Amino acid sequence: MGLSRRAYAAHRGCSESAVRKAIATGRIATEADGTIDAARADAMWDARTDPAQQRGAHARATAAETAATTATAKATLNKPVPRAALDAVKDTLREAGSEPGATEGGEVSFVRARMANEVLKAQTARVRLQKMKGEVVDRARATAMVFDLARRERVAWANWPPRVAALMAAELGVEAHQMETVLERHVRVHLGELAEVKVELR
Repeated sequence: MGLSRRAYAAHRGCSESAVRKAIATGRIATEADGTIDAARADAMWDARTDPAQQRGAHARATAAETAATTATAKATLNKPVPRAALDAVKDTLREAGSEPGATEGGEVSFVRARMANEVLKAQTARVRLQKMKGEVVDRARATAMVFDLARRERVAWANWPPRVAALMAAELGVEAHQMETVLERHVRVHLGELAEVKVELR
């Protein structure tokens, strides 16, 4: 004979309503007499539940067991996590407004790494949505357009002195060739100054 729902809830470290819900959804099965075999139900519950979604005493015990297994595996494999990966997680958490926190040996806990992963997924989804709405543009395309515009502007400025030199010379009463030479010299200086401007698209 197994445990009653209330007794199994106490054994599991969860509420009786959680046990009823697990039975109703088929996460655990009852015996023919309606009682619950604790060992069998625990195995079924663990196999059919995401560890991140569990709460209560049993979940804490499972987390401690997982941590111990991870520590043992780490000691056995002796393969440290690359520093770049740890730094990336810490940077992501800092950008999201959550301090990574100091841990033993500068490591990052699974919860923090998972949080960083969720933050990155949210940021990626936000950028995709902004692209769909037309709020952001492709960086390579924008850079190409800026440089194309700058090239056209340079060509327009370089072609300006020959077009207006004769008109300006007539207005001022000077020789057209001399006016064009002076204009070209000053336009080249001006274009040289414009070429020093650095364009950064972030």
